[in-house]
Amino acid sequence: MHEKSLGALQVYQNALELSELGWKIYLRLPQEIKFGMGNQFIRFLDSIGANIAEGYGRFHYRDKVKFYYNARGSLWESKHWVLLLFKRDFIDRETFENFLNLLNRSGKQLNGFIARTGGPNDQ
Repeated sequence: MHEKSLGALQVYQNALELSELGWKIYLRLPQEIKFGMGNQFIRFLDSIGANIAEGYGRFHYRDKVKFYYNARGSLWESKHWVLLLFKRDFIDRETFENFLNLLNRSGKQLNGFIARTGGPNDQ
């Protein structure tokens, strides 16, 4: 079996795209918001890709899935932060809806990726 490189995985590429778009939002935030809410927003966005990468590097499927579930949790927390940024008028509706759509699409891909991760018979 020939395994794809991490960078070739669509689920990982989407996580990188989320991080980059999130960074652009973060840079436009007022300094006092960056310190608290902004840092949490970026931390959890970046954690999506970091957990996918760490899981991808693990050998055993249970280790892999554990990190993929962590990535999914970070994705959901990112939804929370982007909603708060919108509700508190730090991002406009279009930015919020586009970002939320990308988060939702990424979540579906991540769920599919988790489902395709092999079980004990695939080792």
